[in-house]
Amino acid sequence: MNYIFISPHFPDNFQNFVFRLNEKGVKVLGIGDTPYEGLTQELRDALTEYYRVDSLENYDEVLKACGFFTHKYGKIDRIESQNEHWLELDAALRTDFNVSGFKNEDMDRIKAKSAMKEVYRQIGIPVAEGRVFTGQDDAKLLAKELGYPVCIKPNIGVGALDTHNIQNGEELAHFFRDREDQLITGDRIPYIMEAYVDGDIVTFDGLTDRDGNVVFMSTLIYDKPVLDIIEDDTDMYYYIPRDIPKDLEEAGKKCVEAFNVKERFFHFEFFRLKDTGQLVGLEVNCRPPGGMTMDMFNYANDIDMYSEYANIVLGEDFSAPITRPYYCCYIARKHRRHYVHSREDIDHNYGEYILSNVEMPDIFSAVMGNYGYLFRCETEEKMMEIIDYISRLEEENH
Repeated sequence: MNYIFISPHFPDNFQNFVFRLNEKGVKVLGIGDTPYEGLTQELRDALTEYYRVDSLENYDEVLKACGFFTHKYGKIDRIESQNEHWLELDAALRTDFNVSGFKNEDMDRIKAKSAMKEVYRQIGIPVAEGRVFTGQDDAKLLAKELGYPVCIKPNIGVGALDTHNIQNGEELAHFFRDREDQLITGDRIPYIMEAYVDGDIVTFDGLTDRDGNVVFMSTLIYDKPVLDIIEDDTDMYYYIPRDIPKDLEEAGKKCVEAFNVKERFFHFEFFRLKDTGQLVGLEVNCRPPGGMTMDMFNYANDIDMYSEYANIVLGEDFSAPITRPYYCCYIARKHRRHYVHSREDIDHNYGEYILSNVEMPDIFSAVMGNYGYLFRCETEEKMMEIIDYISRLEEENH
């Protein structure tokens, strides 16, 4: 099997996909914009060959690289990056080289929030009311229709990037003033406006086989919305619980089928309304969840998801038993904040639960902190005790 992996070196933990595929005899052909010498020795050894391009944003360069690999190794069987940023690149290459998986025509419904809403509605999952607006006058009318507060975000975008909670008409006008240069040049990103939803974000995550059957599933719980973390420059934690609510599983599996997720990881986000507990569809992500979540899947279940993914790609069964013996948590810290307990204190008091200390790249630090701790334990009570200990700030003692 010939498997082209786009940007195989980033993020660091995704190199494990390459290692496990290589161990199972797959020819892994890397394409990236990092010099070969900048790859770790372990990654170099696991790649059958690496083709460096000046920029992965230059489609002609990447197309040429795929053509080179096709000429040298024969038909390409898979093209993946496992990365949200490159989903459209992956799809374009699959389209041009007739490789299985999402193609160009699939991108709108798995990238555009407006298209996701239509799919949610078709399968009976409620969504926040709203739509893409065409300009300031249209936005004013829509805000009046929905009622303040409203949420504005790019129709195509990931997470809380460029997302804004708008409380009133003055803030809406400010939103447009900040984009005056874009409006003049015509370089305006299409935005969608939605009614504010008072709920907590929960996720349905997992992996499907070639036929679209869910062979692994999990969920994530966050202590606060990503937008709040960015706006308040605070730290955060999120964790994998030991149980998945039945209604979340049912809604998640409906989404897997509706979005035709096959031989892929998925990360579906929902609001759980605070007043009724009802689930409201938020966003679809047809790739592995970010941050340290892949490793958290492994720690929470004592399995190797990277190896199980390789099995699925090769048409084999997902073989690991899923017993969910642990809560697994990532808790972030930021350098500018002053914590009561030192790293030495944490290691001394909770070292038996700590799995690793994680240094975060700057690109992720606004949300994931400058560094963080991965830990696991058997009970929710112990987990919350450790979270409180690690996150306690000095000013809380005054």
